Amino acid sequence: MNLQNKTAIITGASSGLGYSFSNKLTTKGVRVYGLARSLNKLEEIKAKLGDLFIPVKMDITKSDDINHWVDETFDDDHPPHILINNAGLGLFGNVDELSIEDWDTMIQTNLNGVFYITRKIVPLMKSSETHSHILNIASVAGLLGNPQISGYNATKFGLRGFSEALFKELRYDNIKVTTLFPGSISTNFFDNAKGMEVHDNMLHPDDVADTLVHIIETPDNFLINEIAMRPLNPKNPDEL
Repeated sequence: MNLQNKTAIITGASSGLGYSFSNKLTTKGVRVYGLARSLNKLEEIKAKLGDLFIPVKMDITKSDDINHWVDETFDDDHPPHILINNAGLGLFGNVDELSIEDWDTMIQTNLNGVFYITRKIVPLMKSSETHSHILNIASVAGLLGNPQISGYNATKFGLRGFSEALFKELRYDNIKVTTLFPGSISTNFFDNAKGMEVHDNMLHPDDVADTLVHIIETPDNFLINEIAMRPLNPKNPDEL
């Protein structure tokens, strides 16, 4: 895809990977609608990235709000070409200690929110004369389970299954679907994880974003439907 003058939607755009994705895409000439719950943070990003970044205060777990925004913002003459389902969170603990509230929060954000916005964007992409691309940001936790992240595992395994089905549904509509499975990334994701601290050997958000841009820019009939990325040495250098 030639990114110049294309339109993208990025959820979870107010920090971390979402910010890096927005930065890389606007640099390429993409108009980015950045969705997040914190309008103040989005406005700060707009001040850095310029007018190609459009802040949208949105809680993706609210399906009615998503429906209204999509209907008001896009139509067949102004479709989104790229959807990056990046918003997600992890709440950790043994299964007998994980609260129902935490479980429901992860399901709502990591799975339901992806479904709510994807189901509204797909018809617009189908009607577009150009190729489109949906990218779902999962995690290596969608490839293997580990103790104390059973709820997070469940959502990311679920996202992988959703993405696989979506890819097969949409490939003949000129819509690519790619799932990214990054390992530990140097973001605030680990703020809620006991015993986990951000360190220099984690993946850098800009490197993940560069990979995402490369995937989007591949030729129209070339699909990378899944890609895993990890630190070569994941250990904290301060502990070696």
